[in-house]
Amino acid sequence: MADDCAVTVYGSNAISDPNKKNKNGFSVKVGLAQMLRGGAIVQVTNVDQAKIAESAGACCVIVSEQSESGSGISRMVDPAVIKEIQRSVGVPVMAKARVGHFVEAQILEAVGVDYIDENEIIAVADESHFINKHNFQIPFVCGCRNLGEGLRRVREGAAMIRTQGDLSGSGNIVDTVRNVREVMGKIRVLTNMDEDEVFTFAKELGAPYDILAQTKQMGRLPVVHFASGGIATPADAALMMQLGCDGVFVGSEVFDSPDPYRSVRAIVQAVRNYNDVHILAKVSSGLNDAVASSSEVNDAMTRLNIDENNGGSY
Repeated sequence: MADDCAVTVYGSNAISDPNKKNKNGFSVKVGLAQMLRGGAIVQVTNVDQAKIAESAGACCVIVSEQSESGSGISRMVDPAVIKEIQRSVGVPVMAKARVGHFVEAQILEAVGVDYIDENEIIAVADESHFINKHNFQIPFVCGCRNLGEGLRRVREGAAMIRTQGDLSGSGNIVDTVRNVREVMGKIRVLTNMDEDEVFTFAKELGAPYDILAQTKQMGRLPVVHFASGGIATPADAALMMQLGCDGVFVGSEVFDSPDPYRSVRAIVQAVRNYNDVHILAKVSSGLNDAVASSSEVNDAMTRLNIDENNGGSY
């Protein structure tokens, strides 16, 4: 399946470029998206939040409007805000474009963002067509709620898939868990299928056969896979990682916490150490207490019997 445009993505497996004649190599964009694996992408609305996210260890910031729940239509963020944040931080900057609105994507590419999120949450510009992401030089992120939807977005050129859950910002993670398990469960079914059964399975999912075949070969989504929606605590982030995701999106509501830096840092550490329960217990302690002193937190750590020897570094 490898060709001249392919790059090694996971282990010895490779994903081939589904549009070989296009100069904007898909496999190159997949490689760029890989740089975010094992990290937390934090949604920010201004420079101060972006600086906090960067200092706390976020692998990328995604710029959004101040509020996306009003009665008006949410659109692409003002490019001036994006440029200001780009000048202020050194981490990659991602911005949202409406579904199907390829002109917004063209503007974002001209502004120089590192990634574009064709985001179904803010608004839909075209109900029938998604952006042809092969026409762009920078990687796209697209959302999905099931495997068929995710693989259709990959066929269109998405270099990262965001399995979407809760849309309200309430911190309820149940939809995210359901959708991630749906995607992972279908992949497990696929990997155990006979080759002759894949054609029918592709039809059932409404997925492109060739991308589904690559998914079977690799035993996972053929692009970077993040979870989004309702991820509000270190435990939530670690849950998504243990379910098989490559990273998480964190909503801007994290900045409403008593100590935004500490909250973001805790989630970043949870993503990096999602299998170490001692570190998870340590970073989860004291986050909701606005007046907890450092001595009180240290006392809590002592009661948990967590130290540098058995809890790892933090």
